[in-house]
Amino acid sequence: MKGSVTMLAVLNQVLTAELTSINQYFLHARMYKNWGLEELNEKSYKKSIKDMKQADELIERILFLEGLPNLQQLGKLLIGEETAEMLQCDLTFQAEQIKLLRQAIATAEQEQDYVSRELFNAILDYEEEHVDWIETQQSLIKNIGIQNYLQSMLED
Repeated sequence: MKGSVTMLAVLNQVLTAELTSINQYFLHARMYKNWGLEELNEKSYKKSIKDMKQADELIERILFLEGLPNLQQLGKLLIGEETAEMLQCDLTFQAEQIKLLRQAIATAEQEQDYVSRELFNAILDYEEEHVDWIETQQSLIKNIGIQNYLQSMLED
């Protein structure tokens, strides 16, 4: 089934965001692990794996629509140097990704590609949940202080 040029371009834009996200969250996970912040490591690592699965779904959709997935392009990684900054980098990245996904959903509607729209919606749901988690972590840091927060993220 031949997809429209517009939809293939949008699918590849979302794929680029997912590929970038995989790398950002994986690096943050390993930084957290190195610092002994096991809970943050686990959350970031699982996020990178989920993004990999979402990228796989996008690749399959692009191929189904007889397009060529672009795996050679990455966006800018936002890497922090300490925990609060890393969380803010992730939140900044998520905000851009959510904006892209909302635009992708609107384009899918225009192009009457309801399968891609559903794929974008599923990714958007997950990304919005992750934003809520990041905002909760930032609220915890504000309320209990960074030292107490970091202590709560250590291995048991």
